[in-house]
Amino acid sequence: MEILFLLLCVLPLFLVLRILFRTSAPQLLLRLWRLAEDHCHVHQIFIVPRHNDQFQENHLYRKVSVYLNSLSSLDDSDFTSLLSGPKSNDIVVQPNLDRPVRDRFLGAEVSWKGEGVGENRSLVLRLRKRDKRRILKPYLQHIFAVSDEIEQSRREIRLFMNSAARVADGGGVEGRWRSVHFTHPATIDTVVMDGELKSKVKSDLETFLKSKQYYHRLGRVWKRSYLLCGPSGTGKTSFIAAMAKLLRYDVYDIDMSRVRDDSDLKLLLMQTTAKSIVVIEDLDRLLLERKLTTVSLSGLLSFMDGVVSYCGEEKVMVFTMNGHEHQLDEAMVRPGRIDVQIHFPLCDFAAFKSLASNYLGLKDHKLFPQVEEIFQTGASLSPAHIGEIMIANRSSPSRALKSVIGALQTVKASNRAGQQRLSGSGSGRSSDESPEPTSVFCRESVHTVREFRKLYGLLRMGSRRKGSVDLSSGEKESYPTMIGPV
Repeated sequence: MEILFLLLCVLPLFLVLRILFRTSAPQLLLRLWRLAEDHCHVHQIFIVPRHNDQFQENHLYRKVSVYLNSLSSLDDSDFTSLLSGPKSNDIVVQPNLDRPVRDRFLGAEVSWKGEGVGENRSLVLRLRKRDKRRILKPYLQHIFAVSDEIEQSRREIRLFMNSAARVADGGGVEGRWRSVHFTHPATIDTVVMDGELKSKVKSDLETFLKSKQYYHRLGRVWKRSYLLCGPSGTGKTSFIAAMAKLLRYDVYDIDMSRVRDDSDLKLLLMQTTAKSIVVIEDLDRLLLERKLTTVSLSGLLSFMDGVVSYCGEEKVMVFTMNGHEHQLDEAMVRPGRIDVQIHFPLCDFAAFKSLASNYLGLKDHKLFPQVEEIFQTGASLSPAHIGEIMIANRSSPSRALKSVIGALQTVKASNRAGQQRLSGSGSGRSSDESPEPTSVFCRESVHTVREFRKLYGLLRMGSRRKGSVDLSSGEKESYPTMIGPV
């Protein structure tokens, strides 16, 4: 009778509690257990205020807020807020911090809850005392790492352009950079490039992003430099935009015509920020055509790897040129100044098929064999030229392909006429005899004297000199990797 009486008393209480909490029996028991733990003071509390004692922003508060918004457990939470996102059809799920938000790390359970309002708002971390020594420090490091990655992915990219130097009232030089939103649509996936080379470049950039500790352990500045070579319209500018999109870096485009002298160039570099790509275009035109009148060669070399280039980290230096890399002085392309060199060739049939897929949605067409046959004769156009033809005829893929064929035939006839003039004059050599530069992908490292010579021969000649590597394979241009020992 006593047991029956006890059940009759407990059962209504259990039902009432279940209705109140609207949860299952195991969850109800878990909550009762947590209440018992709180009563026994087995937890420790850590408060993260929004501002410090000097009313300055507490960066940890922002990091924790970003982290909590990313938790997958929010989808199963009983209390969440639904907000509109950046786009009209985006829905963002955010935690309601007036209720505990639970998280697990290294097998331990922790919870966060918001307290206070406005400037007095704070986040409260609650964890078991027995877990504090084991998880607190790595858990906070985990929060920083995750929030940094999220903030970087959301970072707005800006394009900076330098203005002419003007002296301010105080005698110093005013800030020279002006910026706009960077909205170039190019991505690594849309850049027309050999697939193997694209994978290597993407891997190199992603590895660079994660290499801060590695560079510091070596005593080196955390930066990377690229030389992009190729005729106009082959995709160098789009590739820079794709790099910026992948890295989420700002772009600083230096207009050398607005640079006064070597000191002014150094000052511009010092005014750039971390997480940026610094660009100097048409390097060969500036040097070989004597248009670099105010900045000396030594000043440019100092800009590339001098002491001033170490002011600020997490930067990528990009130099472009329309000619061949062997037109530059060896000092410009030595290891340490140029880490990665990429040649952007005129369009071949493989690149044409990528363009046809991107612009016209064609994976195959009856005219493809005719296009391939013309490419095999040596005729070629820049990807930009072929892309414009396809855009103009995008409503009719067949007409677009016929227009590309006509343009290639015109180039073929022009090349043949040029070769006949050269052979008739008895001087010079035909374009077929000119070595086709290849894409060189070299990681900066510590080289021996012999390895330096190999690399120099590769960068200058792109040929089969002694100690170099054969970079060509058949008629299709290859994109090899040249990696020195570390």
